[in-house]
Amino acid sequence: MNYFKTSILLAAMTGLFLAIGYMMAGQGGMLIAFAVAVAMNVFSYWNSDKLVLRMHGAQEVDAKTAPEYYEIVRQLAENAELPMPRVYVMQNPQPNAFATGRNPENSAVAATTGLLEILSPEEVAGVMAHEFAHIKNRDTLIMTITATLAGAISMIANFALFFGGRRNSNPLGLLGTLALMILAPLAASLVQMTISRTREYAADKMGAEICGRPMWLASALNKISGAAHDIENIPAENNPATAHMFIINPLIGKGMDNLFSTHPNTENRIAALQELAQQWQMEDQITLSDTISGTPGPWDGQQNLQQQASKRGPWG
Repeated sequence: MNYFKTSILLAAMTGLFLAIGYMMAGQGGMLIAFAVAVAMNVFSYWNSDKLVLRMHGAQEVDAKTAPEYYEIVRQLAENAELPMPRVYVMQNPQPNAFATGRNPENSAVAATTGLLEILSPEEVAGVMAHEFAHIKNRDTLIMTITATLAGAISMIANFALFFGGRRNSNPLGLLGTLALMILAPLAASLVQMTISRTREYAADKMGAEICGRPMWLASALNKISGAAHDIENIPAENNPATAHMFIINPLIGKGMDNLFSTHPNTENRIAALQELAQQWQMEDQITLSDTISGTPGPWDGQQNLQQQASKRGPWG
């Protein structure tokens, strides 16, 4: 359902972009709008990760410069069956993190110094597992495309006043063009935010599966949501278009599930993770009960119990 929603919303944003071009200059305008969208997405596909990392002053680290953090990422990459991403640290007191890259083979994860200082290793693992989920689901590419289209829609809507409002062929006229300048970027932003919220819930669930402990991420979200609200993230404030990439909204540090939020409500995300943890616990208890009841000897049952108890999680 999440993938279906994302596909529909991406199609809606593309359709909006082409419709603006058509209303400005007919079929010729639609073709120009399509060409602009393709060009911007091609550029973003190859360069978006470098641009975002540079915007936030991220510095690459390795096993020598950040051994504990790097080892967590390495173990999670193995658990997720993904290539080892490049690992970055941002000198920023706000606890936050994001992933970027056009595909798993060209991916990167970045965490702030604030996040690494505030969270325990288990909570850091929960956060980074969430970012691995974005990489595995190709969300980093999806969000790059939506951000690019949203920016292109805003740009072409601004051109509408100068090129569309004076054309006799424009069915909207001057007043309609003014309305287009306001409503089109707003509609694009709403679609972008909706896609972002949809992908966050999916990444929370898959991240819990990657690290094996839903409550690690739930505990991390509980800690960093409050801290992020109190600590300003200056690079993010200067580049608000990248806000949707972070695990917690870096601009306001909290969000409500409404049309104008880039992230789901943190309490809702925590509740979903708690429900998932309870579901897993019930499933494990049923599995253990069936396993023990079917074993011929008491010691065999105990051995299976221990094996099932250590089933989830990269650290047992």
